[in-house]
Amino acid sequence: MAELITSAKNPKFKNLLLLQEKSKARREQGLFVVEGRRELQHCLEAGYNVKTVFICQEIAGNCHFELAEKSVIELSPDLYKKAAYREGTEGIIAEVECRSLSLEDLCLPENPLIVVLESVEKPGNLGAVLRSADAARADAVIVCDPLTDLYNPNLIRASIGAIFTVPTVAASSADAIDFLKERGIQILTAQLQDSSLYYDVDMTRGTAIVMGTESTGLTEIWRKAASAHIRIPMLGRLDSLNVSVSAAILLFEAVRQREI
Repeated sequence: MAELITSAKNPKFKNLLLLQEKSKARREQGLFVVEGRRELQHCLEAGYNVKTVFICQEIAGNCHFELAEKSVIELSPDLYKKAAYREGTEGIIAEVECRSLSLEDLCLPENPLIVVLESVEKPGNLGAVLRSADAARADAVIVCDPLTDLYNPNLIRASIGAIFTVPTVAASSADAIDFLKERGIQILTAQLQDSSLYYDVDMTRGTAIVMGTESTGLTEIWRKAASAHIRIPMLGRLDSLNVSVSAAILLFEAVRQREI
């Protein structure tokens, strides 16, 4: 029978909130939090080890996950509402063991399609890029010099679980450049200066699409390492798009070229 928690002072409940709110706690404990059935399903399918599952039976109803061997804790509706990040949630939150991939762990096919993000700070933007990477069936996402941890709950929520469906690695820019060049993967940097229109560049070969922050763009190390510089034409008065929108446009141009 599952343990029932009804008090916000319970140490297990307090630790759940701590893991949601503090990246330091996630690093120290090697745990992160996944909320929602769809996200948890992707997490389990990716082979992550689920340590503890918190369920509000009143909301979740019959749970179809294979949880018999997991530590299952039942939360009262009031406590679940305090722990849940979003409205309309499905009544399930899990504590999951972190798993870090390195560049060398990536198993890439011939002519891979890769997204590289440099110093992108907002978890929501990273999550949205991961959704586009999954939709375009990109082979990997490399997050260089990250300003947010990859297990931030906002990132997981914004990605709707794509953090688990697309191999995602954190690395330094220097290591990522070496990795790409050693494998003959062309580096296409998205930038306004000295660039070609994105649809005029061949993306059918092994390609890494590299993007930086909207405010400062890419650093010089990427500009110098680039095989080509590409841009999306801006016909209005503004000179940039949200990084997640840019990623979607560029990824699906690669998909278009590869399907012709």
